[in-house]
Amino acid sequence: MKLEDTLRRATVEEATRRFFLKETLGGLAAALYGLSGLGAATASAGPVTFDPRQPLLPRPSHFAPKAKRVIFLHMAGAPSQLDLFEYKPELEKLDGQDCPQSFLEGKRFAFIRGVPQLMGPVYPFEQVGQAGFWISDRLPHFKKVVDKVCFLRAMHTEQFNHAPAQLLVHTRSAAG
Repeated sequence: MKLEDTLRRATVEEATRRFFLKETLGGLAAALYGLSGLGAATASAGPVTFDPRQPLLPRPSHFAPKAKRVIFLHMAGAPSQLDLFEYKPELEKLDGQDCPQSFLEGKRFAFIRGVPQLMGPVYPFEQVGQAGFWISDRLPHFKKVVDKVCFLRAMHTEQFNHAPAQLLVHTRSAAG
């Protein structure tokens, strides 16, 4: 058996359904998104045109836009969202207590030795704006515009180290 046949067989045997879905569905979603605009009418700008010679040119939206701007801030090294936007009253009550073993079992942490202590909010929080968002006192000017901001709180990962989590956010894979 040739070396390339052995490598090909090993790759096929190691491929799991989860791996296959993860690696192919992102591309399939992108392809379907691209195909969905071909020939469709939009509410904002008439029919969508697509020039395959220039696939990266901006295309009209399918719907009339409501947002005027989107600013994505990925601030590596910035204060944590737990220190700025995520008030955790229960964690405040448990501040200084040992972390429950159920949180630690079966996991390998890069920098934690022994039993870590739980840490509550470092700064005071208050509810601001019409929606009553909890904001840290570290952002006094932000409190004035909080009703104009969208908070996305639907993302979840099992990654607990920063570097793999950042890779996951930007590439769909935590591996380098």
